[in-house]
Amino acid sequence: MEKRIDYEEQAELLKALAHPVRLQIVHGLLMDGCHNVRCMEGRTGASQSSISQHLQRLRSAGIVRTERVGNEVYYRVSSRRIAALMAALLGEEAETYVL
Repeated sequence: MEKRIDYEEQAELLKALAHPVRLQIVHGLLMDGCHNVRCMEGRTGASQSSISQHLQRLRSAGIVRTERVGNEVYYRVSSRRIAALMAALLGEEAETYVL
């Protein structure tokens, strides 16, 4: 039986990644464990409010997930599939990523 592909769902995933700051956020999560908004501000140069909006978009698309520890919210890439997609897009090896 042939696997049915939901092209609409795949297009939405790509749309969620289709912004330089969102790509930088996801790449940062995969590369060095920059997992909170404060760290992402320093890495991207974007404001806290801008990063929060981008993270909301990534979260609603299922690209990142959150974990609350005290007052801090930490973000992680949600799956190996997303890591593999980023690796293919950026010409890197997914095995080097931190999940």
